[in-house]
Amino acid sequence: MRNYDFTPLYRSTVGFDRLASMLDVALTADNGTNTYPPYNIEKAGENKYRITVAVSGFSENELNVEMREGQLAISAKKEEISNDQVTYLHRGIAQRAFEKRFQLADHVRPIGAETRDGLLHIDLLREVPEALKPRKIEISNSATINGRASREKVSTKAN
Repeated sequence: MRNYDFTPLYRSTVGFDRLASMLDVALTADNGTNTYPPYNIEKAGENKYRITVAVSGFSENELNVEMREGQLAISAKKEEISNDQVTYLHRGIAQRAFEKRFQLADHVRPIGAETRDGLLHIDLLREVPEALKPRKIEISNSATINGRASREKVSTKAN
């Protein structure tokens, strides 16, 4: 297992502690062993994303999608069926309970979810607030900063 040192990141940045922690958790927690259920993450536009999870065999009331502390949590639990109702000769469809978590970036929020053809589609949208969008700062000459005359004195004396 590899260990990554984020010390250089801390030396040249301020306020990115959460990013380094997120990378550390992502590199250690999900090492590819948790692959059930399969899912896709798609970029549907400049600020639009979609997560698609294979949920065949689960009804809408057995699925739960919620947003908690910047994480999108998707879970499912199959309602129990008593053994006297169904007798399996072969059971190859995995309908086991699961929980998937996706860490969302700042200003990304879910805008809708739907099930279709055994797939759960969750649409996400990144909405950057106006205060955080880039804005152009006008550059003025030094003679008229903030509508005031420059402190430099212009000599009008005749020699």
